Amino acid sequence: MTPPDTAQLDRMQISVIAPAYRCAGCIPELYRRLSTVLTDLGVSYEILFIDDGSPENDWGMIREICERDSRVRGVRLSRNFGQHFAITAGLDYCRGDWVVVMDCDLQDQPEEIPKMLKKAKEGFDIVQARRCSRNDSFYRRSISRIFVWLYNVLGDLKADNTVANFSVSSSNVISAIRRYRDRGRTFPMLLDMAGFSRTTVDVMHAPRFVGRSAYNFTRLLDVAIQLIVAQSVKPLVLSIRFGFLLAFLALVYGFVIFVRYFTLQQTITGWTTLALLICFLGGLGFAQLGVIGLYLGRILEEVRQRPLYIVDQVLNLNENESSDRNMLR
Repeated sequence: MTPPDTAQLDRMQISVIAPAYRCAGCIPELYRRLSTVLTDLGVSYEILFIDDGSPENDWGMIREICERDSRVRGVRLSRNFGQHFAITAGLDYCRGDWVVVMDCDLQDQPEEIPKMLKKAKEGFDIVQARRCSRNDSFYRRSISRIFVWLYNVLGDLKADNTVANFSVSSSNVISAIRRYRDRGRTFPMLLDMAGFSRTTVDVMHAPRFVGRSAYNFTRLLDVAIQLIVAQSVKPLVLSIRFGFLLAFLALVYGFVIFVRYFTLQQTITGWTTLALLICFLGGLGFAQLGVIGLYLGRILEEVRQRPLYIVDQVLNLNENESSDRNMLR
């Protein structure tokens, strides 16, 4: 496949970012389909594969493709930092007027990109893919719903279970997102925070090409807790409200005991009740301390200002690009 000339690359029209983790079997097919779609569009483009410290042969596949096609650029992170940090690395290195972010497992289909670009050119800065029906197992869909419910209720946010990473964004949006360097992040959340005009396009969600998702219930729950703590103080507010509620109920109960003692001459002897109340309030106190501890831990992480990711190797990037991006990590 012949790459475009240097003059054409000076103005990159489309960048495609695909984070890779345990996706060695998907990468060649994703490259083939992306190349076909983008070539048919007749635009200058680049494809950025971000190896998120995969223990499989993802980097070997990326290197092989980069050697054949200079429009494919590879970034290898020093370890597994997480999908959304890998996407951040891609956003830092991309150069396109329009930036496509998609998963590497081919559940996001490259053939949907022209439809999304066409919608974006109607005057939208962000076009997100809305999955008409998720092609995942019942278990995967269920834990995803639980994640979104926790995120929306405790985080006081508005996440949509049908919308994920697959999107097209203008360079203005990407420039704005690059300014966010806090650690509590997902790519859809960053799009929400950036603002700009947006819409959604219905797309077909395909089965995973090979392998299975790295997200299980425990990992999704951990992500939900970290994002809620990073973006909202609602858990602290709920803790305060619950404390006042318990205090109010204690006053009501004390008033009832007072009345019964002086009107009915009844003394309440409830050692079991007292023991249960002590255990309940003690457990509640530890839980509240845990919530406060999460927020303190989040503050500590942000104050340290550690890099969001560390790059080990890059392919088809010149030294100037690499040094410029080092300032963003």
